[in-house]
Amino acid sequence: MKLGILGTGKIVQETLPMFMELELEKIYLFSTKRSEERAKELVERYGLWGSFTDYEALLKTDVDTIYVALPNHLHFEYAKRAMEAGKNVIIEKPVTSNAEEFRKLLKVSEIQDVFMMEAMNVHHLPAFLSVKENISRVGTMKIASLNYSQYSSRYDAFKAGEILPAFDPAKSGGALMDLNVYNIHTVIGLFGKPKKVHYQANVEKGIDTSGILTMEYEGFQAVCIGAKDCGAPVTITLQGNEGYIRISSPVNELREYELSDNDGNKKRVTMEKERHRMYYEFQEFLSIIEQGKKEKMKELQRISLAAAEVMEEARRQAGIRFPADES
Repeated sequence: MKLGILGTGKIVQETLPMFMELELEKIYLFSTKRSEERAKELVERYGLWGSFTDYEALLKTDVDTIYVALPNHLHFEYAKRAMEAGKNVIIEKPVTSNAEEFRKLLKVSEIQDVFMMEAMNVHHLPAFLSVKENISRVGTMKIASLNYSQYSSRYDAFKAGEILPAFDPAKSGGALMDLNVYNIHTVIGLFGKPKKVHYQANVEKGIDTSGILTMEYEGFQAVCIGAKDCGAPVTITLQGNEGYIRISSPVNELREYELSDNDGNKKRVTMEKERHRMYYEFQEFLSIIEQGKKEKMKELQRISLAAAEVMEEARRQAGIRFPADES
């Protein structure tokens, strides 16, 4: 894979060592003019092939895959331009600002005959795959409860009047898109798309700073809590009529969980010697692209579309509008 990475922010800096482990053929960086020096420093530090501030110039190179690690509101446009240039695309979560944008990308992907996937690592973690294998052991599902609440330092700035991307409606921010998206993907990855959703959000200045999303399934309910204006221990419980699975870490960092039955028998399942939490998804993306696994790609796309539709409906109920919703 010859990879072009868009962005030089925290997630890119965190994942570059992981990309080194994958031993990709080439890696280029794309940055704004303002971040050009940072990009050059990262190129030198990791021995990358080079950096660009002109997107069209990057797309004219021999790069075959673009990783869109830009702010949420830019995902659609940069992914679309990459695919129109014949490049495969991996898009950081949340995949797009709304479901319609994702549907448009699906059409471009099909027309251009390129791969397009969301970088949601949950579905590829060994521990999550183990949970999927063992979920039937808790019996018939009754209640799924997922709480990912993390007080954000950016909330202090938000209250003081400085609107950073994580809390900016104009940049497709909010607790739903930033944190609850992991809970939503987890539930959909385990149980499929819900019949109905209900979102009760704490809304300030036109954005959800926290909220409770209920996903209604046949015979059970899933409750997803995401908060950036308050904190709490991360707790996930998947409760069936014969036992439960309990997770005490953010699901995107899942390495172990507890499996318990109604007789009190407990088993801790731990994945030993795991790599960086994003290693597994990119390893899978490499396999999908290099081996032409179109059906696997479509399976991941169905999950991403369902999650996008859930979040769009949740925002509609909460009265949260993004500029992308008007186009």
